[in-house]
Parts: sequence; structure tokens; C-alpha cells
Amino acid sequence: MSSNSGSGGGTTGRIGIGLEMDATHLKILEVLRDNGRVSVSALAERVGISRANAYTRFEALRADGVIRRFTAEIDHQRTGLGIVALIFVTVRQQMWRQFRAQLAQMPEVEYCAITTGQHDAMIQVRMADVAEVHAMVTERLANIPAVKATETVFILDEVLRRPYVLPSDRDRGRGAPRRPASSSGASASTAASSSTSTSAPEPEQGQGQGQGQGLPLGKMRFVGAAEGRAALRDAT
Repeated sequence: MSSNSGSGGGTTGRIGIGLEMDATHLKILEVLRDNGRVSVSALAERVGISRANAYTRFEALRADGVIRRFTAEIDHQRTGLGIVALIFVTVRQQMWRQFRAQLAQMPEVEYCAITTGQHDAMIQVRMADVAEVHAMVTERLANIPAVKATETVFILDEVLRRPYVLPSDRDRGRGAPRRPASSSGASASTAASSSTSTSAPEPEQGQGQGQGQGLPLGKMRFVGAAEGRAALRDAT
């Protein structure tokens, strides 16, 4: 990062004290994503601007609310919460206010989002074991009058989790990655089920005798382990 100008790149938004959100602000956010405790001097050096400029821009991002807060990222397995589950909830449509109020009283809920599709909301929880997840769903969520139905999916492995993404990541993604993405270890090896969505490449001409024959782009046929091993042996 070697920009020496505060106005490089296209405008991506406006921040509250009158400065424009530009490429230099995005570079500052990139550095903070790697290390939120970086000093102003180190931040300025990484971005390629003066210390005073870095401090002014950093404070502007905080004042406008682009940077909301600083927190710590922890290893959940080390804290005893190695099981992660997504709970999809169907809500009785006249009882959304009650659903939100009851959910706010559940400190074990890490994340909740209102969704489109078959269900109305998705809840993410972290527990010590599968029994705790089962107890929460059957004894707590099921007893909320606003909850009409639930579906629970256990996460087998958290492959990738970034603190946040930026518009500048889109352009970088078209080439070689700047640095290895952080990943976490397996988090629910004892879980009983998972939900997978994936895309298969379109078969080349002359191919099509494998498991993807006749499938449209974006679909994947899952095969049994024995069948998969046999196909692998034949291919080698």
C-alpha cells in the first residue's frame, strides 16, 4: 500500500465530517482488519500516508460510525463451545414483536437474521454439546408462542470466517489472493447433519460419464462413499 494521496480511487460513500470515502479509507480498514490494535504510526506506514493524515482519517471513520467498535476474536473450542448450530425458525406472522423480545433474552444466541425462503429467521448458537442444542430448541424456542416451527442444522466445519469484507476485496479476488484467509478447525465433528450448497463446473465436450452427467450448471449429485471410492479407483 503506497498511496500518498487522500483522494485516490473512486468514491464509495460519504462519511460524516465532510471527507469522501475513498481508496485510502479502504486501505485503513484493510490494515485494521488484520490488526485492530495497530498503532497510528504503523497504520500510516502500512497505508503510505502521514501520521497526522492517518489519525484524522481514523477518527473520521469512528465519528461517522463506519468503525462501530473494537472487539476480540476468540477460539470458541478453547472456551468450551465447540458445537455450532443454525436454527431456522418459522414465525407466526402476527407475533414478530414477541419473537424479537424473547430472542433478546437468550444470551447464548450469537446471531439472528430475518430471511427469505421457507423459513422466516435464522439463529446461530454455540453450545458445549449436541444435547444443549436439543434442549434449547425443544425446551426454550418451542415454548415461545411466536415460534411456529424450527429446523436445526449442525455445522461440521467452519471453513472460513472473515471479520468483514470490503469493496476492494472484489477486485483482489479476480487475481491471486493477497494473503492466506484465516480459517478455524473442525467445530462439530459429532454433529448428526449438515446443509451443503455447491456448484459443479459444466462438463467439457466428450465428458459426461461421471457423476455430473446431464446435470445443469449449479447442481451437484451426491454419491455414497463406496461408489465414490470405486469411481476414484477407475479414474486412476
